[in-house]
Amino acid sequence: MAGRSLRIVLAEDSALLREGLIALLVGAGHEVVASAENAEELVAAVRADTPDVVITDVRMPPGHSDEGLRAAAEIREDFPSLPILVLSQYVADAYLPGLMESAGDAGLGYLLKDRVGRVADFLASLDQVACGETVVDPEVVRQLLARRSDDGPLAALTPREREVLGLMAEGRTNGSIAQTMFVSEAAVRKHVGSIFAKLDLGDDTDRRVAAVLTYLRG
Repeated sequence: MAGRSLRIVLAEDSALLREGLIALLVGAGHEVVASAENAEELVAAVRADTPDVVITDVRMPPGHSDEGLRAAAEIREDFPSLPILVLSQYVADAYLPGLMESAGDAGLGYLLKDRVGRVADFLASLDQVACGETVVDPEVVRQLLARRSDDGPLAALTPREREVLGLMAEGRTNGSIAQTMFVSEAAVRKHVGSIFAKLDLGDDTDRRVAAVLTYLRG
C-alpha cells in the first residue's frame, strides 16, 4: 500500500500553507478531494466524500485552540478506520494520549509543521499513517524524553530500552531502529520484548501502540 495514490481531505486555516500542502500532495501523485478552513468544514467534507486519509491542523477557527483535534475525534467516531494525520505548530504533548487512545486499528500521525518542509519525511509519514501505522514526530519524542521523570511506568526500563521505545514512538520498524542504534535486529527484538514484559502489556492488544501510548503518558 505504501506509495499508492491517496484521496485526501485537508484542513488548514492558513491559506498559504493550505495551498502549499495541496501543491505538494498533488505533486506526489495524491488527490486532495476537499480542503477546509475550519473544523466544521472538515467534518462536513469527510462526511460528504469519505477520503483515504485526513490531514488536519490542531488549532483551527474560531477559537484557535484544539478545534482540529475535536473534529478529528468526531470523525473517528463516525469513521473508526479512517487514518488521520495531525499537524501542529509546536509540541503540545497534552493532546497526545487522547490522540493515541482514539487510534484503534486506524493509522494516526502527529507531526510538527516543520516536518512538511522535509518533503520526503513528510510523504513517508503520510504513507505510514495511510497504511495503519502510528507515527509521532521525532522532535516531539525528543522533547518528551527530555521532560521525563524517573518515576512512573517507564522507571523499570533501562536507558537503552527507553531509547528503543522513543524510536518506536517515531513509527520506526525494528530494522530502522537497528540501523539507527548500530545493533542487530535480534538485539532490537530482545529490547522490544523486554519493554513489553516490563510494561505488562498483554497479548490481546496491539502491544507496540500500547507501549508507545505508555511512553507518551510518561
